[in-house]
Amino acid sequence: MSYAKTTVSTDAENRRRRSTAESSEPLWDHDLRSHRRSSQCDRLCVAGIHPELADTPSPCASQHFGQYTRKCHSANRAHSIHSRCTDDGWQEGSCRTTIRAENEVEAHKLANNYRFGFRKWKSHVTERPIEDRSEVVKELYSELNYIRPHTGSLITCGNIAYVFLFGWWISCVYLLVSLLMFCTIIGFPYGKLCWNLALYFLWPFGKAMQKSSSLVRRCCVKFPNCEAIPEEDNEIKETSQVKETTPLLIPPAPISTEVPLGVQATQHPIAYWSRPSTYAWLLLGYPLLAVIHIIACFFSWMLVFTVPVAKMNARILGTILLMPPEEVHIRPVKKPQGCETKVLLCCYNAFNWYYYKYTVDGINVFAVNLLPLVILSIVIGYVDRDDHYVSSEAKFATAVSSIIPLSYYIGMGIASISAQSNFAVGAVVNATFGSITEMTFYITALLQGHRAGSKCYEEIVKAALTGTLLGCILFIPGICMIIGGCKHREQRFNSRSAGVSSALLFISVGGVFAPTLFSKAYGNLMCEGCSSSPVNTSNAIVCRNCHYDLSEHNPSLFLSHIEPLVYTVSILLPAAYLIGLIFTLKTHSHIYDIHISDGHSNVPGHHGAVVHWSRWRALVVLIIATLLMAACADLTTENIKPIISHSSISQYFIGVTVLAMVPEIPEIVTGIQFALQNNISLSLEVGSCIAVQVCMLQIPLLILFNAFYDVGFVLIFSDLHLWASIFSVILVNYILMDGKSDYFQGTALVIVYFILLALYFFAPSPIGC
Repeated sequence: MSYAKTTVSTDAENRRRRSTAESSEPLWDHDLRSHRRSSQCDRLCVAGIHPELADTPSPCASQHFGQYTRKCHSANRAHSIHSRCTDDGWQEGSCRTTIRAENEVEAHKLANNYRFGFRKWKSHVTERPIEDRSEVVKELYSELNYIRPHTGSLITCGNIAYVFLFGWWISCVYLLVSLLMFCTIIGFPYGKLCWNLALYFLWPFGKAMQKSSSLVRRCCVKFPNCEAIPEEDNEIKETSQVKETTPLLIPPAPISTEVPLGVQATQHPIAYWSRPSTYAWLLLGYPLLAVIHIIACFFSWMLVFTVPVAKMNARILGTILLMPPEEVHIRPVKKPQGCETKVLLCCYNAFNWYYYKYTVDGINVFAVNLLPLVILSIVIGYVDRDDHYVSSEAKFATAVSSIIPLSYYIGMGIASISAQSNFAVGAVVNATFGSITEMTFYITALLQGHRAGSKCYEEIVKAALTGTLLGCILFIPGICMIIGGCKHREQRFNSRSAGVSSALLFISVGGVFAPTLFSKAYGNLMCEGCSSSPVNTSNAIVCRNCHYDLSEHNPSLFLSHIEPLVYTVSILLPAAYLIGLIFTLKTHSHIYDIHISDGHSNVPGHHGAVVHWSRWRALVVLIIATLLMAACADLTTENIKPIISHSSISQYFIGVTVLAMVPEIPEIVTGIQFALQNNISLSLEVGSCIAVQVCMLQIPLLILFNAFYDVGFVLIFSDLHLWASIFSVILVNYILMDGKSDYFQGTALVIVYFILLALYFFAPSPIGC
């Protein structure tokens, strides 16, 4: 240890004495052994000169965390592959899934994804060190305060779109403020600054704002173009830690230093807050520009893919406009020679497609942006009840859209609690809160129908139940197969685990529709009106709107036979769900063959996982999101009446599409993300898990709620719901028999789903609507 510290201090002293006169030394010594202890900063700086060295392994890159490695074990020997197993391996052995994650919490979360009855979650529940992320992700979280090596043209479609969306009008406002400050005489320096900023905002790309008193450059010691003078104590401490914790054959963590560029700090004869021009600026110029930048920040942030524009406006508003104007300098960026220069602001692109991955405290940016919509829908829904300012259609649209972010927050809360808790707590949380999104809408709709004395709401709830079932059986697996198949050609999944889900689907559909089949066999056929035509000599009777009636005109059949059957089914279905949990998670867990690797325990810096949401915070978020979900569901059912009364579209279609699939949009996105990662097994489990919960948990809960508070919910479905559900279950089981999937099979499922939607679209309105 003493030898290491002596070496570090000697190296630091040598670097401190090095001057820019050593620029004649070669940029890189090609003897890689001499660079065994070089930092990651060296590799980043030299990447532009030696591209072949850009992929030099780093301590973090040597481990593939967060990836799923599938291994096939045959009867003779085991062999591992990365993307798929061979045919022999799948026929003769079982597919083993090895989970490797950054920490124990993430490993637990990934293991929960493979467990039956647990909600599948793709996003991380713990913070990830930025140095472990890819260069694309690092760019997303950049503060735009470094001049980085940039390749490619600045004239892109996104930058041109910036000029038309933001650049021209921000530049015009700056020109007006510049003229205003020039007219005040004392504000002449600020008028000059606004003039320069007007030209800057018209095309800010490839330009840098610098503070003249503190120009620094992030530098690498190996390069002669800049002089590195690191702090001795910090460097010795950091380097000694690297030497103690880093293997010899793996480069240490990056050590970056900030070096003055030789510009002397200018002394201002008058302090900033003692100038009259400062107060003229803060009273006349800054407020108007603040409004403009806030507007630009809001719209660029809401567009998501233009987040760099929001960062640029926020930095100018909070930092640059509050600085002395003579300290702000704007210059075009020259190509940096291996070093990163720290500046006030430097932006190369206004548009980046990868910002859909951007998160704020672990929350996806889309969920963050949709959160104000929840507040807006509740305010306009409960304040303007008489539709004086906002129509019922607009209230319905905002309330339904508000369910999307709330469903996301509920899902993240469930995943966070489950990842930090044991199996029993995770199973209880998933069983209770996993269906809370749908249950709040179903119960509020039934209550609304009971108060209005209309059977139409009950039919809409049944249509939503059937629509969720059809969407999870057909659409979610189908769209995942299509997108995953386009990228990976053919994908394989564990047919044994898929068989368990298929068996549960058969049990679910059989139990849910058993009372309907019973009513078809023993119910009375009732018609609204029958008449005989005088022209017809065969005395035939023509009847309209015939259906099997079980309650009003035949109470004995319903009370003595149908209702006991419904209660029996509502007990057997949860029992079957519980048996499925025991079978897949305890007695036959080897079907999934999940192995959690111990690789994360040997990686420095990953011992203490920092979770985004603690268990208590996740629980509070779950409770608040549930209450907001209940409010949005109440507004949805309250404002749906004008739509179902005056719309030419069938109420069946509204139920099976909007009310059924909008709450499942986060699940659809999750399934697609798994499919793109060649993990089609989890994509299929996303849909089947929801479908099983609808039949085995949600419908029995509705029956239980109706038993305590009679809202007129009868578990008798229409013929269209019955045959569409049975046909869908048979079709999806046939397609999943061979354990393979491709885009053709996915297309078949999606086409059948759209055919069924066409049936509902042209179907006549249900009875009571």
